[in-house]
Amino acid sequence: MKKEKTTKAFPIIYPNAAGIDISSKEHYVAVNPKNKEPIRSFGCFTENLKEIAMWLKQCKVNTVAMEATGIYWVSLFLILEQEGFDVVLVNAKHVKNVRGKKTDMSDAEWIRQLHSCGLLSASFQPDAFTRKLRTYMRHRKNLIEMAATHIRMMHKALEQLNIKLQHVITDITGKSGQDIIQAIILGEQNPEKLASFCDGRIRANKKEMIIKSLEGIWKEEHIFELEQSFSLYHFYQRKIKECDAQIEQHLRDKTGIPKDPNEKLKVQSNKNNINFQAKEILKQITGTDLPEIFGITESNALEIISEIGLNMKKWPTEKHFTSWLNLAPNNKISGGRILSSRIPKKKNIAGQVFKMAAFSVQRSENWLAVFFHRIKVKKGTAKAVVATARKIAVIFYKMMQDKVLFTPIPIEKYNEVFKDNQIKRLKRQAQKLGYQIIGE
Repeated sequence: MKKEKTTKAFPIIYPNAAGIDISSKEHYVAVNPKNKEPIRSFGCFTENLKEIAMWLKQCKVNTVAMEATGIYWVSLFLILEQEGFDVVLVNAKHVKNVRGKKTDMSDAEWIRQLHSCGLLSASFQPDAFTRKLRTYMRHRKNLIEMAATHIRMMHKALEQLNIKLQHVITDITGKSGQDIIQAIILGEQNPEKLASFCDGRIRANKKEMIIKSLEGIWKEEHIFELEQSFSLYHFYQRKIKECDAQIEQHLRDKTGIPKDPNEKLKVQSNKNNINFQAKEILKQITGTDLPEIFGITESNALEIISEIGLNMKKWPTEKHFTSWLNLAPNNKISGGRILSSRIPKKKNIAGQVFKMAAFSVQRSENWLAVFFHRIKVKKGTAKAVVATARKIAVIFYKMMQDKVLFTPIPIEKYNEVFKDNQIKRLKRQAQKLGYQIIGE
């Protein structure tokens, strides 16, 4: 007598799950096949998105999964969340379709099947406060990039005029550089008169070089190009300040701290830093002093918070946090051997901020800079940036999680601990080889 073959299927954990395939013009929604119409197509207008929510309620759906496709998912995600659905946003790479002809309908059904069996993990989604702050901070970053484009265009126009100002002045967006450019736009072509707009603190021998650099080949079309780039640069600078005002108001609404009309702005070492005093507001929101961390400025702290939020419980440990930031090796193990430990190439905005902080740390004098240079000698700059960024991220996580202040290690103590660990490691290696280290 033949034994009947039994097939094992994944258990259904969410029977009332739905899957949605997102696109720019059309959304395909799949629900439980027991319904009369298990898959439907909807448009992308707001009334269509509301229809999707109504239809899902009629089908008694309580949880929905959708791919993170561009920015097309945002509006539908917000409407479904507002209507009380448990919405799971998944990485498109985690949703592999079955073999055969690929269609939007099959994609929607495949997402539903995976979600109903509990095989999809939700991507991180911030709360309303963080989402709004993230929008402002990302927009601010775009404005800075646009302003930087017009700085490059000013450089180009000056070079076409054979004005070598950028070679004798460190930053043409400083007061001296901008006053000289404005004078050129207004028609001044005398090198000595143009040089008189320089700051009085510039040394005499350098001023002679500036006069030589300002003797140009004047062409109307290049002056016009310079004027346009100059105007657009200052336009974006005004928009950045307006954006900073919105960010400040959003943070003050959260904390309830009123703005002091007599507050004076400190001189910023970096023109791209936030245009208001954010330190006290950050202390109130986070319960700790994040800008005290080496390499982390007020702007950096705000950018990281806008990406990760204020609740660190989403990551059980610092290892989960650094892995999510793409600052930890992605070990692939088979047969007890590590096949690969490369860090994924996917970009994480918060992780990129930590990397920038790590890169800036190398020029300072603290234990993190010593760590950076030690790794740089062994494995190169790229590895040193990631390793140091991970150190900073761990410090950030512990400060946010435990609400503690940053207590830096003195360089002498760090070097002493490192030396002791090296000696212990050498002793272990010698012991394995049957030797003993003497005369320490």
